[in-house]
Amino acid sequence: MAELDPEDAKIVTLARSVRARIGAAEGAAVRDIDGRTYAAGTVRLPSLRLTALQAAVAAAVASGATGLEAAAVVTAAVEVDGESVAAVRDLSAAAPILLADSTGAVRAVVR
Repeated sequence: MAELDPEDAKIVTLARSVRARIGAAEGAAVRDIDGRTYAAGTVRLPSLRLTALQAAVAAAVASGATGLEAAAVVTAAVEVDGESVAAVRDLSAAAPILLADSTGAVRAVVR
């Protein structure tokens, strides 16, 4: 895969960091249309379950974001799950979703 734009590399790094820090199955980060970033990990509570990307989108929306430029998810999964894609698409029909492994290597881009 081609070298990442520095801003995209930043959200991959944030996603990796949150995943490692909390030991989550996934880490994710999003960049809103104002350039602000939000990161989150998988949420697994008895009363609440969110993918990392859903949690990052929720954090962005809760902070007033009205659109997204890009998203990244770090996971062992081979594809981005439908719920995560839907959360991003709720704010942007065109934002790329970078799928990276635990080393930060981007394996795919969902458009």
